[in-house]
Amino acid sequence: MKTVSLIAATALALGANSALAHDEAALQMSPPGAPYIQVSEALPLPAFIPGLGTLFVDPETLPAGPFLAYDHDGKLSATVYMTPLEDLQNGTAYDGLHIGNHTVDSVDIYYNAGHPGVDKPHAHVVLFHDDGAKSRLAE
Repeated sequence: MKTVSLIAATALALGANSALAHDEAALQMSPPGAPYIQVSEALPLPAFIPGLGTLFVDPETLPAGPFLAYDHDGKLSATVYMTPLEDLQNGTAYDGLHIGNHTVDSVDIYYNAGHPGVDKPHAHVVLFHDDGAKSRLAE
């Protein structure tokens, strides 16, 4: 439990500090443009993943991300990080992570056993950017 809390605190702190390094306004509607690619076009995943939305990522930032999560209307709803637990346990630090939007309404953190793109067990850290974001990404 301490590890998950540390992951969340680190992701929030790093994201907030590095957010100034990119044009936040350009990310608010899908598609976000280069260097981001749509995850479903690069990996065998559906275009819209219930709970996460339509994901875009800069391949250079894998595996941690950020993954930009858009709802069915193309609105940026969440920023997602996928940090492999083994890497964290071995001392890997994911520094300077960007954030899609400075506004964060709520945060979910949960375990994932692995999937295409991030095969190792990892934590999903999901920063929801407004009050209705979680429900818009649900289905």
